Amino acid sequence: METATEQTTEKRTDVAVKGEAAIKPEFLTTKEKFHGFVDSECQRSKGGDNDADEEPKTTSAEEPEPKRLKLDPEDRNSSGKPDGKRLRGQNKSRPHTKPTTYDEKRLCLSVIQNNRECSFGDKCHFLHNVADYMASKPADIGESCYLYETYGKCMYGLSCRFAKAHTTPDFKTMEKADLVKAYEGRIVVKNSLSKDLQNRLRKHSVPFKKSAEYLKTLANNKDKREQQGNGNACAAEVSADPTGEKQRSSAEAQTELQASPDKQPPIKTVGPLTDSDVIKLRSCEKKQVDFTDKLYLAPLTTCGNLPFRRVCKRFGADITCGEMAMCTNLLQGQQSEWALLKRHESEDVFGVQVEGCFPDTMTRCAELINNNTEVDFVDINSGCPIDLVYKKGGGCGLMTRTRKFEQIVKGMNYVLDVPLTVKIRTGVQEKSNIAHKLIPEMKNWGVSMVTLHGRSREQRYTKLADWDYINTCAKLASPVPLFGNGDILSYEDAMKARETGVSGIMIARGALIKPWIFTEIKESRHWDISSTERLDILKDFTNFGLEHWGSDTRGVEKTRTFMLEWLSFMCRYIPVGLLERVPQKINERPPYYMGRNYLESLMASQNVGDWVRISEMLLGPVPKNFNFLPKHKANAYK
Repeated sequence: METATEQTTEKRTDVAVKGEAAIKPEFLTTKEKFHGFVDSECQRSKGGDNDADEEPKTTSAEEPEPKRLKLDPEDRNSSGKPDGKRLRGQNKSRPHTKPTTYDEKRLCLSVIQNNRECSFGDKCHFLHNVADYMASKPADIGESCYLYETYGKCMYGLSCRFAKAHTTPDFKTMEKADLVKAYEGRIVVKNSLSKDLQNRLRKHSVPFKKSAEYLKTLANNKDKREQQGNGNACAAEVSADPTGEKQRSSAEAQTELQASPDKQPPIKTVGPLTDSDVIKLRSCEKKQVDFTDKLYLAPLTTCGNLPFRRVCKRFGADITCGEMAMCTNLLQGQQSEWALLKRHESEDVFGVQVEGCFPDTMTRCAELINNNTEVDFVDINSGCPIDLVYKKGGGCGLMTRTRKFEQIVKGMNYVLDVPLTVKIRTGVQEKSNIAHKLIPEMKNWGVSMVTLHGRSREQRYTKLADWDYINTCAKLASPVPLFGNGDILSYEDAMKARETGVSGIMIARGALIKPWIFTEIKESRHWDISSTERLDILKDFTNFGLEHWGSDTRGVEKTRTFMLEWLSFMCRYIPVGLLERVPQKINERPPYYMGRNYLESLMASQNVGDWVRISEMLLGPVPKNFNFLPKHKANAYK
């Protein structure tokens, strides 16, 4: 086993390096030795010198530099900022590969589906000759097809990258009758967008009756406020009229208002609705969800896909939620956006999260979801920090637009038959918390649960989450349940969080780094999970991904892409047996270290090329034109 130099070891043992996790000295090493060991073992496993001369098939980004420590005031330049621009956020210039890039010659769907007649005839752009397709098709990845073994048939037929498992010598697709019969009529994945609904959305022919009722009350209230404003202006003119002529005309106008009940001044209320405007659905008539003391997997953009949620459900996540969906895209019937609402049968308590900034679109979107999907709750994202959302007034922007926020919450509550929840941050500015002002108001608006991320938009992940503030807000929210979110990476972190008085815990990055955290919390232990067990988790994700995105070339490469996005977080995990101090903290970056075997070392690499090697163990070699750059810049490693 490789070890660090004496100088490095002495440095680590005598003085703890700021911002780095404390690892046992015998496992520490240097960057050069680490990559030398990983590369040599990789070449040895591939067959030595013969493969070493081949050019790598991947084009990946260079390994990021270690995170720069926060400089002392005397080390800063004259502008008061550290030298150089700090990298944060997303890799916005990363390459975007089209799904068709890796599968240029595709077999026509008519051939895959039992050789039925192609409706496009001679105008079809896809291949119909099976022999020609099989000659150009990439080699199969494995000898066993997960879809065929699980469901008795593979809907991708000859285009499946595991086609040998269910294809006869004369290119006929086989089926297992007993398994096919067992799954007949069973809906494994719900909330798919039907073609009929998509067409009606595109033609704007979907009725939104309840939304129209609510939006009409908003318009009426606006007119009433304007009338009240005009009345106040008239009163001011009367007080300034010495002749009394305007006063007489004002008295006549008041007599007309009293004679016409429809024109009476509005009753002074807290919000835009009164009991006379609408008959509210009683809380007892809505579907009830018990949120108390549950482990909630956060809605994670990109990485919080359906296959990943299935992995977390296996480890004990109680509540799952789909990725953030834009309400306008859902109303337009975009297939890619509706895919974020899909629900697997294993997700017993499942919600969807929507983002928007206007009452009309959010209310219609809520009614659309209520009438066409099966969900247990709907969540409003008012904590998204990205500029694209915030500058439109959505995400965190809603926290500063309380009037619109109130109208959105009340409107969605009016059209929904399931609980409405809200996810917020402490505020927008770093030193200006506003969540404690909003939470009492949200109780009056009818929110069923609040999730509070203990950071502001401006702060992002530069500092630890403020759990003392979360505790204060939890008391203000009572009896409405409040979930806390931020920096949970071990069961000890979870226990400390529960002591604050929150109703439950939401886990985000902690689940990406180690999805078995749910098991650790429920069993109150540190799990020194082996590298083989971690590879088995990735195998499960691979199978779930092939089932969700497809087992053809496009599905395989899509599964690979999402796995690589996940590995950009999973590589931050440090095995418990290597730590000098347990548990690992989420804000501590791992130094270079050698694992207890080659696979453990490979999984510790922060190099994109090594993540690709892991994917090749499960999904075969990458295409020649393959390229990948992580979506997130992983602030912990800059």
